[in-house]
Amino acid sequence: MHLNKILVIGSNSFSGASFVDKALQAGYKVMGISRSAEPKSVFLPYKWKHNIFKKDFVFRKLDLNKDFKKIIKTLDSFKPEYVINFAAQGMVAESWLNPTHWYKTNVVSQVSLHDELRKRSFLKKYLHVTTPEVYGSTDLGWINEKKQFSPSTPYAVSRASCDMHLKSFYEAYNFPVIFTRAANVFGPGQQLYRIIPRTILSALSGKEMLLHGGGKSIRSFIHISDVVDATLKLLVEAESGSTWHLSTRKAISIKELVQKICSICNVEFEKIVKVSEERLGKDQSYLLDSSSIRDQFGWDDKIDLNSGIKETIAWVEENYDLLCELPWHYEHKL
Repeated sequence: MHLNKILVIGSNSFSGASFVDKALQAGYKVMGISRSAEPKSVFLPYKWKHNIFKKDFVFRKLDLNKDFKKIIKTLDSFKPEYVINFAAQGMVAESWLNPTHWYKTNVVSQVSLHDELRKRSFLKKYLHVTTPEVYGSTDLGWINEKKQFSPSTPYAVSRASCDMHLKSFYEAYNFPVIFTRAANVFGPGQQLYRIIPRTILSALSGKEMLLHGGGKSIRSFIHISDVVDATLKLLVEAESGSTWHLSTRKAISIKELVQKICSICNVEFEKIVKVSEERLGKDQSYLLDSSSIRDQFGWDDKIDLNSGIKETIAWVEENYDLLCELPWHYEHKL
């Protein structure tokens, strides 16, 4: 019988909201915390089922940078056995413009949180959702979890710093941390500035989109449902101090991805795509070897790229009028 309370920090994020939905379906009581109010329900999978989980989920609008004491008070009141943290200042290109914002959120505030979490006896496991960008570009092929860090952007440096800090807490205090690093996640409900929903919107509307560097970089795309299945299993069953890669075993260039979406949408690639300069510090590839979780937990990715893209297109089409009213670009928040 599992312990039944999970605190999800960053529950408004794409992965966070999808994980909340998965945890509720699995029978957990869940509290979500994010710095902004809940977005429109089109981005919250746990609200797509007519709020059938309403009694088991509670949301608190709390900012890790500004409401730290309130977060700790909320933590002590809820007393979750499990905490999972999706909260981070994301977006690589923008991290060059405001690097102090990235270090404040991704390092300083995180260290404060972890220093309080380690003192809570009710905490059984803490899962930190980190990023393959800590490795830098994986140009020599698929890498396992033992690859040394080589971050190349302020965003990646901030995430690597937090990971190293957490590793020291595990070694010094036996802090029950688990790390996950997922390949490029996609699926229904994703923020519109991400490459797959953005391309779908451009293909359906005919509006031009920029393809940075001609789309030469290589990525592996994994459906969000496969990721949250793995994440919940690891949160409950993985050993403290362990790190896990979540990825498919297939890679594709961004250009080929955009061409694939255009083909499925029956739109000419050249009509909606404009090539622009590559972004500063852009890594050529992130190729994560996911053999460990496959071998030790019998996990496997089940939704292939074509099926996932078609599912995401259906989500965009179903909500097209609403999505067209929303920003399609990233908006930085302090």
